[in-house]
Amino acid sequence: MKLQPKRGRQHEDPRNLATGELAMKKITAVFTLAGAAVGLCPTAAFAQDDLMAMEKGQLRPEVQRRYDAALALTKDASVVSANDPRYIWASEAKAQCGIALGFLKSNTRDETSLSRCNMAYAMMQRMPQTRVEPAPVAPPPAQCAVEAPGLIFFEFDSATPQDDAIQTVEYVVQNAPACNWRSFTVIGHTDRAGSNAYNQGLSQRRAEAVANLMSSRGIPAASISTDAKGEETPRVPTADGVRELQNRRVEIQVSE
Repeated sequence: MKLQPKRGRQHEDPRNLATGELAMKKITAVFTLAGAAVGLCPTAAFAQDDLMAMEKGQLRPEVQRRYDAALALTKDASVVSANDPRYIWASEAKAQCGIALGFLKSNTRDETSLSRCNMAYAMMQRMPQTRVEPAPVAPPPAQCAVEAPGLIFFEFDSATPQDDAIQTVEYVVQNAPACNWRSFTVIGHTDRAGSNAYNQGLSQRRAEAVANLMSSRGIPAASISTDAKGEETPRVPTADGVRELQNRRVEIQVSE
């Protein structure tokens, strides 16, 4: 007699179970990455497939409720028009919950669609994170010192401005609009080395050199006047014939 195989509960092939678990892990990873991409991060609650834990009598109504909620959200004009990432998850929840409902009508619990329905539904309920824009940085306050805002020193017997003279002129140029400076007087000075007549001419050349530098940086030439003091008003008093750097200078004076 040929024995017939016994009918009874069929056991899953362990290899199929392993394949199913791997598929579920991949699904979870995809949803996690997608959530991060739109600023929504799944929590530990997603790891618990609460739909799979429900009894048959509870499962179908709950899936139907989630499907209806997802459908309503995809029709919400405020969500659609705002480019809200919840719209993406609502669309996914609607599709996956709908698939799960189709299986349930034939008394089949489809783990894949139920898990996707569960995660997409949870994601669609999360409000997108509001991006906080940093407060604009206020511009530095204008430095409106009226008395000699510009002071430029020169090498001995030279009328050529040094490199730091450009920085001083730029300071005056940048602060002029905010400080309402409209008139500029450029005054040249020398130390007491050399004759009075020579130093008078040297101080004039120094003043003109700085005035030209100012006009080249945007100060209207018509608003600039020059003056030459020679060695008459030293910054540091010295004996006649002494070379003193602080006396070899040009002062920029301003007025409104």
